[in-house]
Amino acid sequence: MTIAHPATPIERVPGRAWTVRLTGYADRSATVACSNTACTMPGRSKDLAALRRFAAQHAAAHAKAATVRANARCHCSSTGCEAHPDTRTQCAGAVTLILRHDPTVGRVWNVEEVCAACAPLLAHTTVVARATRPQRANAQPPAPVSVPSPAARPGIPGGFSSPAAGPEDRPATPARRSRRAAQRPQRRSAGRQR
Repeated sequence: MTIAHPATPIERVPGRAWTVRLTGYADRSATVACSNTACTMPGRSKDLAALRRFAAQHAAAHAKAATVRANARCHCSSTGCEAHPDTRTQCAGAVTLILRHDPTVGRVWNVEEVCAACAPLLAHTTVVARATRPQRANAQPPAPVSVPSPAARPGIPGGFSSPAAGPEDRPATPARRSRRAAQRPQRRSAGRQR
């Protein structure tokens, strides 16, 4: 007797998050830091506008370079959904990659993998990408579909068409002439004969 085992469940991995933070100092200078230690950041500077632009572009670069993983757990859930404490929800739906930035504070940019249920509950969030559904391991790729080419029909001499001929085989109908144009020459010729 053969027992069919269900497809192995997809192993869930923790949702990723990157945080880019602008930190100010008493001497009116600031630094930019990224949670990814491999990233190279500019040094401390008093040009806050340039540092703010760099931080926004750096967070956007993380969002653009990241591929959303369909098997990721919701990062929001791993923090106890503290980003939306007033609204509790069950994590569900496809994984999305979001970019969070509160323009009133303007110092922190977050890029996170969260579920579709939590994403709309997070304030100041833009959905950057959505995960594609993984294909099942036992699913076979669809067979290629071949479209038969239409059979070449022999042309019918003399411009006639047959009921079996398609619209491309039928000759274009000549433009209709108005009755007035056809009648005028007859009247003029009739007046000359008198």
